[in-house]
Amino acid sequence: MTGPVFGEFLGTMILILLGDGVVANVLLNKSKGQNSGWIVITTGWGLAVLAGIITSLGVGGVAHLNPAVTVALAVGSGDYANVVPYIAAQVAGAFVGAAIVWLVYLPHWAATEDAGLKLAIFSTGPGIRNIPANALTEFLVTIVLVLVGFAIGSKGVAASGLPAGFGPYLWGMLVWSLGLSLGGPTGYAINPARDLGPRIAHQVLPIAGKGGSDWGYALVPVLAPLAGGVVGAVICKLTGIL
Repeated sequence: MTGPVFGEFLGTMILILLGDGVVANVLLNKSKGQNSGWIVITTGWGLAVLAGIITSLGVGGVAHLNPAVTVALAVGSGDYANVVPYIAAQVAGAFVGAAIVWLVYLPHWAATEDAGLKLAIFSTGPGIRNIPANALTEFLVTIVLVLVGFAIGSKGVAASGLPAGFGPYLWGMLVWSLGLSLGGPTGYAINPARDLGPRIAHQVLPIAGKGGSDWGYALVPVLAPLAGGVVGAVICKLTGIL
């Protein structure tokens, strides 16, 4: 199977498998990486973005892997034809990736008592719960993601385009940087599929000792990044990046 929609599914699945996987490694009891900290998590997520993009491109995908990016590109180009199928594939891929993480760490769920840590493997949550402030953080960080990410491929950076295969590394470094610098308040979802697909997985999977899926917070990492993607695209058009 190849093509853009399948590429969005498979690439996002790999993104979440490795991204949620590093969080599981750090948070679950008796994991080899337990308590290794935020730098390991952010590094793992940056590498997960790299792996997801490469996987998507390898099967003929477009490597958005993020509804905020898909919407931003649609706003930038005026072409909305692929928005729904791409986002559906991204959410489905995120769900499957999260389910595989559950299977990989299967004995560790029962060995971990803290239900909050288990939820944190699947979905984001704020350090200080303040919904307006949390939404503002996700909105602003997603603008930065779109602005810098689209600048990577702009003519101002490389008039004839980046060398083949170079862009995914820069996107991975960008997400790594965002996590290290701006990820502290909310866990930097900056991707509605990254949060929604795994949160659904947490809701439906028979995870030992899990608590609630915190649907009261779920709209923040879904709606705020989408809004940030739109504004980021407008800024990119106004500045000539797009």
